[in-house]
Amino acid sequence: MTMTKKKTIFTAAVLAVLLAACVIVDMLLPSYHIVVVVIKKATVYSLVAVSMNLLNGFTGLFSLGQAGFMLLGAYAYGVLTIPVDKRPGVYQYFDGGAIKFSLPEIFAGFLGDTVGSTVGMLLALMVGGLLAALMAYLIGLPVLRLKSDYLAIATLGFAEILRAFFQWNALGPITNGSNLLKSYPTFSHATPYVLLAGLMIAMIVLLINSTYGRAFKAIRDDEVAAEAMGINLAKHKRMAFIISSFFAGIGGGMMAMYMGTIAAAPFKSTLTYEILLIVVIGGIGSITGSVIASFLYIFSSEWLLRGLDSGTFLGLNAPGIFKNGFRMAVFSVIIMVIVLFFRKGIMGDKELPDLLNRRPKQRKKEAGK
Repeated sequence: MTMTKKKTIFTAAVLAVLLAACVIVDMLLPSYHIVVVVIKKATVYSLVAVSMNLLNGFTGLFSLGQAGFMLLGAYAYGVLTIPVDKRPGVYQYFDGGAIKFSLPEIFAGFLGDTVGSTVGMLLALMVGGLLAALMAYLIGLPVLRLKSDYLAIATLGFAEILRAFFQWNALGPITNGSNLLKSYPTFSHATPYVLLAGLMIAMIVLLINSTYGRAFKAIRDDEVAAEAMGINLAKHKRMAFIISSFFAGIGGGMMAMYMGTIAAAPFKSTLTYEILLIVVIGGIGSITGSVIASFLYIFSSEWLLRGLDSGTFLGLNAPGIFKNGFRMAVFSVIIMVIVLFFRKGIMGDKELPDLLNRRPKQRKKEAGK
């Protein structure tokens, strides 16, 4: 059996086990259980981290605009899926809002309530991704002429401007201004999140392994050599930026599902820094690393270390020490340790199936270090 077939079988087996475990969790636990909540949020972060890794890790473009594109996806999803009869209560300060239809209700009319509603929700997610991609195209025309830190500053500024723009009351009939968007449909269980994010990540993996992906990597490694080989730098940079933004927009829509309400405030620069931190911890240039780091990050911050803010941790009751804010201090120390001892991240630039490539002697040698 060739190594490629072994990797394919190994990957398929791992994914099947993880999906089966997620289905079992959904069957045994209620949707509000902390395990289900962690899986939902970690899945959303995985998709957004992989989309950022496509841009930062595989193309070498240092962008900090992910939160802005997630904001576009989230608002597009909320605006297009709020039921018509609930819009007057949501848009109470803007006379019921400017949008007089709901995609899930439209498709439910001729596909059935359950199937039609699901199709409408998925279509709204795609619209959010396309809106983010369109904005990336417009922003990318001037911004992608910049490099390194200048590109990061420009995209970060764009995200902050977009967040303030969506809170502008002149857009209230659509965005509800500074008020919350709510009452839109969501997936209550974790399995739809895992399936949807898994499909999106699989598409990114296929892209990376295609000729376009190899062109992205060539640009990352050496722009001069890539251009000498006939790669159109401007075209491929723009393509990577648009595709990354598209998946970030879909991630934003999934984030809206997870949160249950939409406001511009959570989509600030701190969210982008969290995603960037996950990419660095997992390994710049590793899809598997981004996914693993997302689950470790959310598991630690939302569950494992939560007791450090409530006075009790691992059976120890010390309200004088374990109080609000102590969790993030401990978490910061853990991150520093990871960065110091795993400078290339958990996976480096390798993927999980690549572990099958190592020969026994190499494994023993690495174990002895």
